[in-house]
Amino acid sequence: MSYYELATLDTVIFGGGKAAPGIEAWVSAGQGRLCGAWGTDIGTLNRVFVLRAFDDLAQLYAERERALRSDNPFGCADLLVNLSMESHRALDFLPPVQPGSFGPIYEFRTYKTKLNGILPTMEKWREAVPPREAYSKLTVAMYGLDGAPRLTQIWPYESLAARSEARAKSVADGKWPPKGGPDWLSPDMTSQIAMPLPFSPLK
Repeated sequence: MSYYELATLDTVIFGGGKAAPGIEAWVSAGQGRLCGAWGTDIGTLNRVFVLRAFDDLAQLYAERERALRSDNPFGCADLLVNLSMESHRALDFLPPVQPGSFGPIYEFRTYKTKLNGILPTMEKWREAVPPREAYSKLTVAMYGLDGAPRLTQIWPYESLAARSEARAKSVADGKWPPKGGPDWLSPDMTSQIAMPLPFSPLK
């Protein structure tokens, strides 16, 4: 499963926890495999991320259409103020996302790339990710199939302190960022910290 949908659900104030049961039921009734669900803690608040994996694009788009045609998308329409669903493909060399306890701090980073930057970025990351994972595991890195060219990554950490330590040490040791990788990126970058919802396979 190398195709992923990352749904971003912006809720009313304190709506993430209230929306969780409806989201869980919605995902369970659909196609694909739930990889993880998180609520933001740092960055844009009152936001839920839902990551699902699909065998092919037909399956992914069937689920997209199910949401678009529903009067209660993700089972929590009464709590939503915005919903976006983005299609992604994992970088070619990465294994499928596996469930497990790797957090509970998950960082979602998105980099806009130059218009021709996806393949060069992927090749730079192919060399750099294995040594970088000696400092902290990578859940997934994936490029968008719709919208602007971009790379989204999800990194888990045991704590915010562990995140700071892993990032600082990997840079100090010359293992990150990938050599020449930033040359293919734009300055448009975002980072958000989120924590798993109770039903998330990734903890």
